[in-house]
Amino acid sequence: MKITALKTWQVPPRWMFLKIETDEGIAGWGEPVIEGRAATVEAAVEELADYVIGKDPRNIQDIWQMLYRGGFYRGGPILMSAIAGIDQALWDIKGKALGVPVHQLLGGAVRDRMRMYCWIGGDRPGDIGRQAKDVVAKGFTAFKMNGTPEMQIVDSHRKVDEAVARAAEAREAVGPDVGIAIDFHGRVHRPMAKTLLRELEPIQPLFVEEPVLTEQLHCLPQIASGLSYPIATGERMFTRYDFRAVMEARMVDIVQPDLCHCGGITEGMKIATLAETYDVALAPHCPLGPIALAASLQLDFISHNAFIQEQSMGIHYNKGNDVLDYVTDPTPLKIENGYLPVLDQPGLGVSIDEEKIIERSQEGHRWRNPIWRHEDGSIAEW
Repeated sequence: MKITALKTWQVPPRWMFLKIETDEGIAGWGEPVIEGRAATVEAAVEELADYVIGKDPRNIQDIWQMLYRGGFYRGGPILMSAIAGIDQALWDIKGKALGVPVHQLLGGAVRDRMRMYCWIGGDRPGDIGRQAKDVVAKGFTAFKMNGTPEMQIVDSHRKVDEAVARAAEAREAVGPDVGIAIDFHGRVHRPMAKTLLRELEPIQPLFVEEPVLTEQLHCLPQIASGLSYPIATGERMFTRYDFRAVMEARMVDIVQPDLCHCGGITEGMKIATLAETYDVALAPHCPLGPIALAASLQLDFISHNAFIQEQSMGIHYNKGNDVLDYVTDPTPLKIENGYLPVLDQPGLGVSIDEEKIIERSQEGHRWRNPIWRHEDGSIAEW
C-alpha cells in the first residue's frame, strides 16, 4: 500500500480536515489545526506531504519519526499539529485495512465506556446556574466553565469575588455530586492566581485548568501547594519533552494533551504513559471536531489513567456547524447518561461526510480568537 495524496479542507466553525488517500482505495482522516492559525498548519501539512507521498501508510512509527526528526527545527504548535493530523489519518487507514478499531491495534480497551463532560458559560460566563442544571438534566455528571474574563496581573479583589460567585452559583445549582471544572485559560497571572485558587476551595472543583500560563508553570508548586483539589494543564504543550519537566517537578495532577496539537495518537500514547508513571491522570483537551474527538477516545480507551474526556458539542465557539454535522452516522458519538461507549468501528470509528466537508469548505473560515484589552488599554490574555 502506498500513499498517493494528502488533501485538506478548512471548514466552519474553525476546523481543518485532512484526507490521506492510498493506491488501494483506503483513505484515512485527520484533523490538523491550530485554532486561529489553520492556514499556517495547512501550509505545514503541504510541506510534510513531500516526505510521505509514496510511503506505506502502515509504517506509522517510522513515518512519525521521519516527520519529527527529519526536520532540523522541530516541535511547537504548528509542526506538531501538522504531524498530529497526518498521524491520526495513518492510524485510521491501518485500522480500516485490518478491519479493527485503533484501540485494538494499541492493545485493546481497558474500559467499556468513557465519562464525558461539556462546556457552559462561554468566554464571559453568565447565566451559570440555569446552564448547569440543563447539562445535568441531559445526563452529564461533569461540566467545565471559564473561571473569569480578563484579569490584570494585579487586580481588585472584586474580580476574585466575582469568579468565586460564578463557581458557587454552579455548585448551588447542581449540588455536591456533579463535577465542576474551572478553566482559568491562562488569563490569571501568578499574583492573582494564588488568591483565586484558595478562594475556590469551598466549591470543591473537579479540577482547575491552566491556573497560570504554560511559561509560568514553574510557580505552581509555590501557589498551589496544599490545595485539596487537582490542578490540570497541557493543552499548550506539544511533546512528551514539554510534559517531562512538569511530571518531574510534581506540578500537576491531570495532564491534558490535545491529540490535534501534540503529534497525534503516537505521541499522545507516550505522554499518557509518562503521566501514568508519575500517577498523574489523563484528560485529553478536545474543543474541536469529530476526528479530534474520535482520536482522543481511542487514547482514552487504552489508557488506565484516563478519567474524563472533553468534547465540544454545543460549545460557544461552534457557530454555523457543530461536531456531528460532519459525520454520516452520529451514533458512535452519541453520549448517553454522561458516557460514550467504546468505539467499535474500524479505524478511528467515525464516518466522515466528505461531500459535506467539500461543500462547507467553499465558505471556509478565518477564525481568530478575540483580542481583549484591560481598562487601561493594555492587552489582556485571552
